[in-house]
Amino acid sequence: MTAFLIIAVLVLVAIAIWQMTKIFELSQIKSDNSEVATDKDNKYNGYLLFAFLIFIYGITIFSFWKYSKMLLPEAASEHGAEYDSLMLWSFVIIFIVQTLTQALLHYFGYKYRGEKGKKALFYADNDRLEFIWTIIPVVVLAGLILWGLYTWTNIMDVNDEDDPLIVELYAQQFNWTARYGGEDNVLGDANVRMIDIDRANVLGLDEADPNATDDIIVKELHLPVGRKVNFKMRSQDVLHSAYMPHFRAQMNCVPGMITEFSYTPIYTTEEMRQNPDVMEKVKRTNAIRAERAAKGEDNSDPWQFDYILLCNKICGKSHYNMQMKIIVETEEEYNKWIAEQQTFGKTMLASAQ
Repeated sequence: MTAFLIIAVLVLVAIAIWQMTKIFELSQIKSDNSEVATDKDNKYNGYLLFAFLIFIYGITIFSFWKYSKMLLPEAASEHGAEYDSLMLWSFVIIFIVQTLTQALLHYFGYKYRGEKGKKALFYADNDRLEFIWTIIPVVVLAGLILWGLYTWTNIMDVNDEDDPLIVELYAQQFNWTARYGGEDNVLGDANVRMIDIDRANVLGLDEADPNATDDIIVKELHLPVGRKVNFKMRSQDVLHSAYMPHFRAQMNCVPGMITEFSYTPIYTTEEMRQNPDVMEKVKRTNAIRAERAAKGEDNSDPWQFDYILLCNKICGKSHYNMQMKIIVETEEEYNKWIAEQQTFGKTMLASAQ
């Protein structure tokens, strides 16, 4: 491996020296005009500009046709529609501006190409033209920025109105743990310095805090549909990012501090599974899996849709596998599930025996 790297470096050095000699040759003043572009050269360059313009439009149309299904799925949170609307209008404006500016750029590049005996007309300044091309982008960008700030303010307004469910998302390499506030819906104090694996205190809860006694620690996130959820996020080791794409939610989990995010789920897991787009994706994915299984490449079970929590910051070698299943269910189903979970106080008593 070392020998290969040495050879590669030597080859790159040789190429660099060769390029430098070519640059030196080009920099020398020559008596002939062999390096001066002719009218024919300029004409061909103009045609190439139009060919490149067609390529840009072609690849853009192809990308919309081929990869539009890779965009985010239907939003499953209350604020998701506003988020998607902002993103859609940003895409539309960018597409229109890109289409017009690229067309003008390539057209003028051809129309005003260099020709023998033709001189370019020089404008020292044009106040009207400069005003137009300055004020239009300013107005459009200002509108998008103000809309974005308004949307961001609404999304990041984490408060205790509407009796929110309080849930902690605890990140560590390379898994997630969820903690519920229990019957009082209040999370007990916690600190990574209090972690005691031998006593099953995996999140570092303060055992002297009465609010921690009824806390519930689980490895699968359950949420009641239609109820606001306030997330408190911590990290044990490095920077992670809690990303829940279906809920248009993402927040960094920073060691040494608590970050927050809030949203209200609007579709249960079962309702999303009945969504035609989701059903089509499941059908398509399982068909691919079946083909691979027939070839002996993949023997995994059929896939079905689930909400998911991902880490969206590269946090180490198993970052790709840092995820947690999210189940959104009715209030009755959620209450039944939460009643079946063991509290932190009972866990500590069991570990002490």
